[in-house]
Amino acid sequence: MSTLTPLDLLRWSWSPFPGPGIRIEEHLDGDRFVVRAELPGVDPGKDVEVTLSGEVLKIKVERKESFTGKAHSEFHYGSFYRTVPVPPGLRPDTVDASYQAGILTISALIAENQTAGKPIPIKAES
Repeated sequence: MSTLTPLDLLRWSWSPFPGPGIRIEEHLDGDRFVVRAELPGVDPGKDVEVTLSGEVLKIKVERKESFTGKAHSEFHYGSFYRTVPVPPGLRPDTVDASYQAGILTISALIAENQTAGKPIPIKAES
C-alpha cells in the first residue's frame, strides 16, 4: 500500500528534478549574496546557462538524453529553469559562478549602505 497522496504524485510529475524544480539555497555571506543550486549530472560548460537581467538571476539547464539503448530510466531530461530575485544593490560586475560535486554556486557583491539611504544636504537660504 502506497503512502503517497495524489498531491505528491502531481508535484513530482511536473518536476524536472526531485522536489520543487531546481532546488536552491540563498543567503548573505558578509557583503556577498550567494545562491547555491542542486544540479546533479549536468555538464556546467554545456548544459547550464546563468544570466542576470535587472533584479532577476536566471538559471537555465538543458539535459539531453545521450543513451537510448536502456530498458528503464528514472533520469530527468529536458529544459528547465529557475529565477531568483536578487537584493537591491547587487553589483553585476562582481557575479561569479562555480560548479563542484553537483552544486552550482553563484555569488556577487552587494553595495554598502543600500538600506541606509543617501543623506541629502540642506542649503539654508538667507
